[in-house]
Amino acid sequence: LDSLLQESRMLRACQRWQPCVRQATRCVPPVVSTTACMHTSPVASAIQLKMPSLSPTMEEGTIVKWLKKEGEPVEAGDVVCDIQTDKAVVSMEVDDEGVLAKIFIQADSGATKVGELIAVMAEDGEDWKSVAASSAPGAAPAPAPPQPDASAPPTEAASAGGSVQGVVINMPSLSPTMTEGTIVKWYKKEGEKLEAGDLLCDIQTDKAVVSMEADDDGVLAKILMQEGSSGVQVGIAIAVMVEEGEDWKDVAIPVSGGGGGGDAVAAPAAAEAGAPAAAAGTVSVSSDHPFVHPSMVGPATALLMSQYNIQPDNISGSGPKGNIVKADVKKYIKEHNLSAVVHDVPLPEKKAAATAPAAATTGKPAAAAPAPAKPRTGYTDIELTSMRKVIAKRLTESKQMAPHGYSSATACIDNVSRLRQDYIKSGFKVSINDFVIKAVATALQYVPQLNINIVNEEVVPMSNIDISVAVATDVGLITPIVKDAAAKPVQQISADVKELAGRARENKLKLDEFQGGTFTISNLGMFGITEFTAIINSPQAAILAVGGGRQIINPDTMKAETVMTSTLSFDRRYIDEALAADFMTVFRTLMERPELLGTGYLPSIRTDRSAAQLQ
Repeated sequence: LDSLLQESRMLRACQRWQPCVRQATRCVPPVVSTTACMHTSPVASAIQLKMPSLSPTMEEGTIVKWLKKEGEPVEAGDVVCDIQTDKAVVSMEVDDEGVLAKIFIQADSGATKVGELIAVMAEDGEDWKSVAASSAPGAAPAPAPPQPDASAPPTEAASAGGSVQGVVINMPSLSPTMTEGTIVKWYKKEGEKLEAGDLLCDIQTDKAVVSMEADDDGVLAKILMQEGSSGVQVGIAIAVMVEEGEDWKDVAIPVSGGGGGGDAVAAPAAAEAGAPAAAAGTVSVSSDHPFVHPSMVGPATALLMSQYNIQPDNISGSGPKGNIVKADVKKYIKEHNLSAVVHDVPLPEKKAAATAPAAATTGKPAAAAPAPAKPRTGYTDIELTSMRKVIAKRLTESKQMAPHGYSSATACIDNVSRLRQDYIKSGFKVSINDFVIKAVATALQYVPQLNINIVNEEVVPMSNIDISVAVATDVGLITPIVKDAAAKPVQQISADVKELAGRARENKLKLDEFQGGTFTISNLGMFGITEFTAIINSPQAAILAVGGGRQIINPDTMKAETVMTSTLSFDRRYIDEALAADFMTVFRTLMERPELLGTGYLPSIRTDRSAAQLQ
């Protein structure tokens, strides 16, 4: 009964307070509803820009330059960036209108696979900053994160050295196969003004020395990689520039981020900073008595004694016949609290520099410097240049992947030699090699099945005939290209070869001048080589190795004549022996009858296989 009376009182109290609760609910905003709206608000839609496939053989590309910045409006058909493919630099256009919200792959950040996310755009009317904050590579847009406290400082990439935030210049990718480069020369010094298009530095790639130009105006504030710095990975920071009017001396040096260059920049700084600390913490103990390997002591024990400068007379041995063992040395070190001896050996340069002032002070002539010690092993290791490493890698791949077939032909070059003399008398200093280039280009017109490239193990016929000519340089072999050689006269080919070979030896070739040939010629005749075989220059399918001329007696006429032997190396997967024989037959005919080089296509030049089989 008591419990029933209590429940009745509580019910009447609730009925009296109900109007007040409803009035309070109308006055106070519902917190629960506000929270629900925050979680269910729609996310700004984004348009994903992925690395496109700009050529049939393209698997990856490199962003060379962004033509739009974050926050800039973009219309359909606008070019947003330039992309280095496996063939050339191609501009990427967009199909939609919007605002470029976020760039994920910066310029010169290395190779990016086709299909990977490189940037996002916000649609018209959307907040591009929200799109940028909610987008991430490889993930769908997520709800915008909570806004940070306005009083908190903005998060920036770690830097050191100054307060001015500069623009980091990274090691660019100057060829499709380039993974690292060497700084050969800086054309600008720290503090010098830069304008767009100015030469900044020369970089040794895996192919040649290529000049790097500045993309923007400003001032070169700091050079991070000095001349001679080798093995600099693509994307590593090499310099920092600031805008005009900013204090370039107070530039912040990146120590993290920056396209992967921060770690490389931070490492030398950390090493330099850590060196004094390490030197201060280590006590160098000199040895007054040279260590002598005692008899009846094992090598491990003797090494430990020499490291701690322990004389054998100070240790009592516990081994057989009183010999000293390793346990005795460890016990001695522990009892006497010894530390390993650090031998300070000055470098030869410092030692020589320290000797000179001493001689000047005493007035006595310094003793003659000892002769440099010869390597005890009998040989010296010489590190390969990046260019030679790439050559070795590509030739090894070619020899392993392409089964090489060979076909040789010997041609009489007396007529070519007489025609060459006529050119020389007319003021054109042409060579036999110039006639070889013209004959090869003409033979490819008769046998176009050899004028191909192999891409992903598929044949790609080439419409143009561009002859690569092997040129030996101090840093390695390079193949400058005589473009459209079939349409050029011999004197023009000669001028092109001389100009290209000269710039190749000076490492001044442009990318399109040594990449993209359709057939290669390697001529060692000027070095006294009679005949040899060459390795196919991938992705081409054939290469011609040309030997030097030699005198023989023709058994038919019993007269002396000059002959030249050439050997064709071809990819047996795509070119058979009969096709190689057709090419070599046409080439030999053109070399023996050079007047046919300028007559145009004559069907009778190429041997009819069916007619040849009937004879």
